[in-house]
Amino acid sequence: MDFTFTEEQQAAVEASATVFGGVAPDGVPSPALTAGAVADDFDRALWAKLADADLLSLLLDPAYCGAGLDAIALCLVLRESAKVLARVPLLESTAAAVTVQEYGAEETKAGLLARAGRGEVVLTVAANGRTGHEPAQRAVTARRDGDVWTLDGVQTAVAWAHGADLVVVPAHTDDDRTLLALVPRGHEGTVLGEQVSTSGERLGELRLESARIPGGQVIEAEGAWERLRDLLTTGTCALALGLGERVLHMTSAYTGKREQFGFPVATFQAVAVQAADRYIDLRAMEATLWQAAWRISTGAAGTGTGGTAKGTAAGTAGGALPVAGDVAVAKIWASEGVRRVVQTAQHLHGGFGADTDSPLHRYHAWAKHLELSLGPAAAHEEALGDLLAAHPLG
Repeated sequence: MDFTFTEEQQAAVEASATVFGGVAPDGVPSPALTAGAVADDFDRALWAKLADADLLSLLLDPAYCGAGLDAIALCLVLRESAKVLARVPLLESTAAAVTVQEYGAEETKAGLLARAGRGEVVLTVAANGRTGHEPAQRAVTARRDGDVWTLDGVQTAVAWAHGADLVVVPAHTDDDRTLLALVPRGHEGTVLGEQVSTSGERLGELRLESARIPGGQVIEAEGAWERLRDLLTTGTCALALGLGERVLHMTSAYTGKREQFGFPVATFQAVAVQAADRYIDLRAMEATLWQAAWRISTGAAGTGTGGTAKGTAAGTAGGALPVAGDVAVAKIWASEGVRRVVQTAQHLHGGFGADTDSPLHRYHAWAKHLELSLGPAAAHEEALGDLLAAHPLG
């Protein structure tokens, strides 16, 4: 596989590096010193800069004032955002918008997408179900009543829910179909409770009690939820990669100047071996991330947004696993890898990383949130095993 990025994808990285270059990871109170959320809202000033740089419309078609790029470009930008712990719903809003673009009604697309690309409308996704340990679509029921759908259920830990204008809620119908409802914040029949993430960010528990959503605001197309879920998961893996890379860089800088017995601790074999192991983790995270993003972007699994990375993969036709297999592998490495990277960083910092004067403790908190969001590697390994059993490779 040749993962050479296109000029457009590289331009997106350069633009994002410029925007995120001035972001301070300690721009809000420390989650270790704050009883509740570190802030009431996401970073609106940074959101406006992303809009001005056209980074909120990367995946939108030119018809909606977008760049028409793909999931690879989004992951490249998310990777940069995680290096500075950017507090913006870039992943959720972009993934929701591109799902509307691919599966939504024309009227919905016309009234929403261009505004979302300009940052005027913020979207998020209820992707965690009732408890975080069940399929999100099973947590909410949807019943048709003429041209309206009635939703009942609970979605927990909805990211950026208190600042988003629309929440995309997956729900299941009586005939076991999955649909996506675009629920406005404060909509009649909804209650948004207070929750706080491991990273200190404000989350919402969304309760739907006979919430009536017009049919035009509901996506019934088959595969829409799976597409959205794959984008969210792959984007989360990109966040884990960017965070891990910054943490390893911080660890390298610290061990290079920290001395013991008159020598930098980075020259000690035990330290070098641990750092090398974490570097291998990051390269594995990177390779599996780009494989999953490539499968989504090129349409090799029956989906795609247009633009592609250069290169071809042997075996993508005739017996190849569904894209869910590549996503599962990426999740395995990202979930385990980001945890190992921050744990090793704390160990090699000798406890200094836990000091609230050091930014490392913030990265540790965000890494734990990402790990929990991705779920345990064992569960993804089991899912991968089921796919291998059902799709023998010829």
